[in-house]
Amino acid sequence: MTIRIVFETHSTTQDNENGIATGWLPGRLSSLGRDQAAELGARRRADGIAAVFSSDLARSVETAGIAFGGSAIPVLLDWRLRECDYGQLNGSLAAELHAHRAEHIDMPYPDGESWRQAAARMASFAADLSPRWSGQRVLVIGHVATRWGLEHLLLGTPLEDLAVRDFGWQPGWEYTAE
Repeated sequence: MTIRIVFETHSTTQDNENGIATGWLPGRLSSLGRDQAAELGARRRADGIAAVFSSDLARSVETAGIAFGGSAIPVLLDWRLRECDYGQLNGSLAAELHAHRAEHIDMPYPDGESWRQAAARMASFAADLSPRWSGQRVLVIGHVATRWGLEHLLLGTPLEDLAVRDFGWQPGWEYTAE
């Protein structure tokens, strides 16, 4: 049976606004981000979502809390939905870090992980969905690595192609997992 996965990024953070690649650092939503999280809730609360799965990093948890707090939809945190661990480069300038993403498809960032390792975390998460959430629609709140993991796993998009693309934000992406 299939699972329908809706992916949404965490809302805009103070680091996003300042050009910082937060990585595994917590991050905090900006005023704009808090407004976006409220819009996410308005957009998705009545969208047939059985459960929300969120990265356990603070910016995703804050997004999920604002969007779904007080609703009957369960919010479950999972560390496997985290951003790529940039290791020593967590908190560095985003433009510099992103200019070299393709170099880290298989080579981990110093004291961090590679994009392939991050995608493997996402695959592990997706495999665990099927026993409990089969036939349902779930929402995942995460990061670039979360979306890349879904694109790679479910659509077969090579990580090498994803590394050179702009993220291209939009209000949600929809996937089907078999």
